[in-house]
Amino acid sequence: MTTGDSYDNALAEAFHSLFKAELIRNRGPWRGLDEVEIAVAEYVDWFNHRRLHGEIGLVPPAEFEDGFYGQQAGSTEGEALVPSLQ
Repeated sequence: MTTGDSYDNALAEAFHSLFKAELIRNRGPWRGLDEVEIAVAEYVDWFNHRRLHGEIGLVPPAEFEDGFYGQQAGSTEGEALVPSLQ
C-alpha cells in the first residue's frame, strides 16, 4: 500500500470491502476468470443502477445523478454544474 493511490482513500477501501464480501466471497467458488468478469459487470450494474441508496432518497445513484444534471441543464448559462465551495 502506498500513499496517494485508491488504497489510501477511505471511500475506496469501504467499497472494496463491500465488493469482496458481497460478491467475491458470498457468490464463490468461481470456476474461472470469465465467470468472475461477468459477475463483476453484473455487480457494478446493480450497484449503480438498481441499488437503492438511503442517503439520496432511496433512489439508485445513476438516477440521482441524472436528476441532478437534468436540473443543472435548466439553470441559466454560465452557472457551474458543481456547486461552489465558497
